[in-house]
Amino acid sequence: MTRDGDHTGLRQLLSGIIAVRGETNTHKTLTVALAELGMPPVDEGTKRERVEHSLARVPDGDLLRLAERGLQTQNLGASIRNRLQDMVWAQASSPEIPMRIRREMARAINSPVLVQYTARFMKMLDRFWDVNDNPFGELLFPRHATSLRDKIEQHYISNPDWSTEELFEELGAFEASDARFARFIEAAVAGDVLLDETVQRHLAETLNEHLRAAAVELRETGTDGGYPRFTLLPARLAHSRIPKNVIFAAPTKPDIRFRSAVDNDIEVLGDDALVYDRTVTNDGIRWRDLQSWWRETRQIEDAAEAKKSLYARLRGSLPSNSPGQRNLFDSYHRILGAEVYDMPALLPEVWLHWDPKTVRERGPQALLRFRMDFLLLLPHGQRIVLEVDGSQHYTRDHGRTPDTGKYADMVAGDRDLRLSGYEVYRFGHDELRDETSAHAHMSDFLPRLLQRHGATN
Repeated sequence: MTRDGDHTGLRQLLSGIIAVRGETNTHKTLTVALAELGMPPVDEGTKRERVEHSLARVPDGDLLRLAERGLQTQNLGASIRNRLQDMVWAQASSPEIPMRIRREMARAINSPVLVQYTARFMKMLDRFWDVNDNPFGELLFPRHATSLRDKIEQHYISNPDWSTEELFEELGAFEASDARFARFIEAAVAGDVLLDETVQRHLAETLNEHLRAAAVELRETGTDGGYPRFTLLPARLAHSRIPKNVIFAAPTKPDIRFRSAVDNDIEVLGDDALVYDRTVTNDGIRWRDLQSWWRETRQIEDAAEAKKSLYARLRGSLPSNSPGQRNLFDSYHRILGAEVYDMPALLPEVWLHWDPKTVRERGPQALLRFRMDFLLLLPHGQRIVLEVDGSQHYTRDHGRTPDTGKYADMVAGDRDLRLSGYEVYRFGHDELRDETSAHAHMSDFLPRLLQRHGATN
């Protein structure tokens, strides 16, 4: 969540950047420039005043969008660009990589591996670091006008007396933010830098030997130009088993029987539950996959009707006594809008544990931690659980008496899920008590969740 201090710092940085742009424009072209950035039009005053007044009208909630657009359209110096990138990237949770592990990674990299294609390597460094910085200044010390770029080319490429650890030290990689370091490492193993798939895979695995100590790894997540693309992801989120039967949208315990015990094929009787029985690909289950399955199994010709009826069926499965769950479900789809088609499907009321016996026959264990409020099956085997906790999760007597046993069971259930490869995020029901509150919380949480787990387009 962006704090007030973050807003102030970001607004001040943007003010300086945009003010420079204002000075390089005429009044006429400044109008166009402000529009390109998505800033409100201001027609009166000097160019600087127009910029300041326009920026003052940008709500705090739109500052990140403005910063991202500025990074795309502004010709910024590396130092300013890096500060702005850090502020933008800080909004997305990034895997923590301690300095010790960063140093171990650097020591494991042989310099010839990275610099076989010098121009590509230097272009990659330019994206993350200020390699043109000259600490001496050409005017004051013309004989010592050596930029970091010059030193890298001399000591790491032409006459390699620097180790990769020394290179990282000079770049500032050991002290850089987790977000910058992660993006730097991903770029270092990219195909457009190494131009050799075998080298890519070997370097990624070499780095993973150290990264896994921090519970993260470089995982293959697709291709770029025919070369594998590696993304730094939390290692503990990778689930090795492919889901076979996803039973969801069932407000009551489903009636299940084995169609073939030999093949472990099950059958869910009745219409109270939905069963997604298609192969779950490396993309997870997206809304497009779910809608296609629904349309074909229900033989609905019109795509718009399939979308509408599927949404109604899923929403109708949510418990009537939990407006928080309904508000979360609605907010998810409103925030993503048309983009939801290619985003992970939000599966409600998912049955993880099933016991053929009743509570009366087996006791409370028969339904212990039996279902999840929501499940997201994301790319690369990631499984995300969203839970909305009302007072019934930790009290008894209709919320009048705290129940430490219930709370302990809930915590134990979370541990079991995490050990099984799920990531659990809990919301208090009060956070989602009404549509406005739910939308505000989800607008902050959802983009960071999807970005962290590599599910954004």
